[in-house]
Amino acid sequence: MKKTSTRLADGRELIYYDSRDDVVRDAVDRRPLDPTVTTSEIRRDPLLGDAIAVASHRQGRTYHPPADECPLCPSQGERLSEVPDSSYDVVVFENRFPSLAGDAGRCEVVCFTSDHDKSFADLSEEQAGLVLEAWTDRTAELSHLDSVEQVFCFENRGAEIGVTLGHPHGQIYGYPFTTPRTALMLRSAAQHKEQTGGRNLFADVVEKEIEDGSRIVLEGEHWVAFVPYAAHWPYEVHLYPKRQVPDLLALDDAARTEFPKIYLELLRRFDRIFGEDQPVTPYIAAWHQAPFGSLDEFEGVTRDDFALHLELFTIRRTSGKLKFLAGSESGMSVFINDVPPESAAERLREVASK
Repeated sequence: MKKTSTRLADGRELIYYDSRDDVVRDAVDRRPLDPTVTTSEIRRDPLLGDAIAVASHRQGRTYHPPADECPLCPSQGERLSEVPDSSYDVVVFENRFPSLAGDAGRCEVVCFTSDHDKSFADLSEEQAGLVLEAWTDRTAELSHLDSVEQVFCFENRGAEIGVTLGHPHGQIYGYPFTTPRTALMLRSAAQHKEQTGGRNLFADVVEKEIEDGSRIVLEGEHWVAFVPYAAHWPYEVHLYPKRQVPDLLALDDAARTEFPKIYLELLRRFDRIFGEDQPVTPYIAAWHQAPFGSLDEFEGVTRDDFALHLELFTIRRTSGKLKFLAGSESGMSVFINDVPPESAAERLREVASK
């Protein structure tokens, strides 16, 4: 992998990740951009104890542009985009309309391919491996920022999810705090450790799923994917490396090598859940990594007690119907799942690639 860092016209950082070492990236951003102005603010909810980001400057962000005006495609002639070069393998840049910025963290965009009409599932194993390297590198870089305590790599895919740019891309958030969802996991891990005389919660969950087998979707030598026992979403898969590690940085070479094959197969199965003649499946793919900040509030738990894993889920519950977060989910955080996890796992096994 070759990494080339440059600056856009408004001062934002952009990084090219190339599979070839002989690629030269010296294109200059020719757009007359003013310096980026952000108004991100973190506010804490005194009742729930969590935090929200107030980012009023995002109201003017790009919204469903025509394909020939996509800001994530490479620049061509006088059609200038966020990527100055006329081609790229994988590129990462600071978001022009970030939810988090300055002392309130950082937001980046990850473009998986220059091909506007592809999706992640269409990538080759080599391309998917390069994306993994980019995620890993950005996790390492962001972890050193004083304003970042947790790094979150994720992809929103599909208009139903709320995606406003059709180009295949994801995002990376550097939060200035440990997120509420991760905090819940860490508290559960601490409680489990105390109650079981030091056993690891994540290891026990993975071991139990493998032993049961009914919810296993896909298993390789170094990764295992399963529908969780208490899945929140109609079709939800958790992907774990079999050797427990706290973050992407700690993955060994064997796990990195196998990941593209496993992950691409999962994504391709997701697109076949509802039938070959149905639209592509909207989904969220979310990497869960241990925070880099202090874990003192979670007594008895260290970063090594956390387990890196990816959660992949869709809001589509059946053909043509979405799962909405209504009263129970939005008002009380109590999910009601219309699809039994065992049935979801069975369907995801049925649509395996031939």
